[in-house]
Amino acid sequence: MKQQLRLKTDLQLESGAILKRPNITYHSYGALNADASNVIWVCHALTANSDVFDWWAGLFGPDALFNPEEHFIICANMLGSHYGTEGPLSANPSTKEPYYHDFPDITVRDMVSLHKALADNLGIDKIALLIGGSMGGQQSLEWAIQEPTRFENLSLIATNALHSPWAVAFNESQRMAIEADPSWKEHSHTAGLQGMKVARSIALLSYRNFRAYAKTQEATDKDAIFPDRAGSYQRYQGEKLARRFNPFSYWYLSRAMDSHNVGRNRGGIAKALSKIRARTVVISLNEDVLFPLSDQEVLQRGIKGAKLVQIPSDYGHDGFLIEVSKLTTVLARFLEGQSLLRNSAKEGRKGQTM
Repeated sequence: MKQQLRLKTDLQLESGAILKRPNITYHSYGALNADASNVIWVCHALTANSDVFDWWAGLFGPDALFNPEEHFIICANMLGSHYGTEGPLSANPSTKEPYYHDFPDITVRDMVSLHKALADNLGIDKIALLIGGSMGGQQSLEWAIQEPTRFENLSLIATNALHSPWAVAFNESQRMAIEADPSWKEHSHTAGLQGMKVARSIALLSYRNFRAYAKTQEATDKDAIFPDRAGSYQRYQGEKLARRFNPFSYWYLSRAMDSHNVGRNRGGIAKALSKIRARTVVISLNEDVLFPLSDQEVLQRGIKGAKLVQIPSDYGHDGFLIEVSKLTTVLARFLEGQSLLRNSAKEGRKGQTM
């Protein structure tokens, strides 16, 4: 069920800027059990939303490992995004008009501050499982460092402790595409829209890899002078995002991702990771060129007792959304014996094996 909460207090950002009583949009599914031990909190990735049953179907849903019959599942739309939480298209209290370019810089830590505020408002002191992939994993990691006693289990999928120079370069290239759009300077919901289509095309090259494109975008006519599928796929994905997202959120969220560094002002990454107390599984996707295995190895080494599992996939980074059957198996194994899965099959609801 989709819900909204407007905070009664202001939110101070890491930059020092203040957001006046920000709004939070979130989805919840199921109900708390008697001892409130069945809470699963999901942090979503860059252009996703709080309806986790939609974009992570198969892992979450009525017949999935994480289901509303057994679990109380919450996913909050992240700060700055497009789907109802305070962002660049929200009304600036000072002008009563959308913020647009005047929205303040935000960071992953600011997103976590809003998650914490929502959890506090809902009276949720303990979370049985905190889970996220990609940018959602960045938020999950940051939150587990800030509040190590709130979480029992932590699942970090295709994510990192520090956004790498390689990943930052991809994001900057995308922002450059938006900024090159002549309309970007306008105060309009559609400013930079054509540029965002190009940005999405750039992003796809990091979400997939050589093998994925060879498998799914091979030319239909082997004798054609100009291959048809890969190019049309890039254009289609740009158009598809433009129908559901806005360039301002894309620009600000990509910049927030670049801010991710759990070691900042904490004495370094290793010291920050050592604060985590939750049982942790770190999941890596084979041939992920955006968040490679080396990123997840840092997490496994730094988090006490963390398990590292590699999932084979032809889809690179996008595998965290596509390989739901394999994720189900890994997570069911990880949570085996935990009260969170006391009514679930040990190897997942569909009996997968590793």
